[in-house]
Amino acid sequence: MERFEYPVFLKSAEEGGFVVTCRDLPELITQGEDKSDALDQASDAMDEVFAVYMKLKREFPSPSKLRRGEFMVAPPAETVAKAALYVAMKDAGITNVQLAKQLGVDEKEVRRMLDPHYGSKLPRIVQACKLLNRRLVIGLEATHTAL
Repeated sequence: MERFEYPVFLKSAEEGGFVVTCRDLPELITQGEDKSDALDQASDAMDEVFAVYMKLKREFPSPSKLRRGEFMVAPPAETVAKAALYVAMKDAGITNVQLAKQLGVDEKEVRRMLDPHYGSKLPRIVQACKLLNRRLVIGLEATHTAL
């Protein structure tokens, strides 16, 4: 199963708060007023990093193992669903046009399903994943736990 959560490191900032970085996603650099805010900001920043990766057709790196003092963070759930579809399409070697044809929709709808900034309907993403012989799995875990 593909998981879209990555370890982030919080470093105390001289001016207060925390600077957040992610060794797996070097583009992710953000900050927050306190730990909770920093982790929320990390999730938002990860959303933007995922959008760039998908737009540039880049591979998502495999998440590293959590190290002492790090926190696991994922982008918003909607972005995770879109990233899962993106990976399934890349693995299957299928284009937006080909998937659109299988779904019986315009290619523009597939582009929107892959755009984290566009609100897509989850059942349509699930349907697309199923056509690619994948099952979208949603879970529930405690938030912001450090090792």
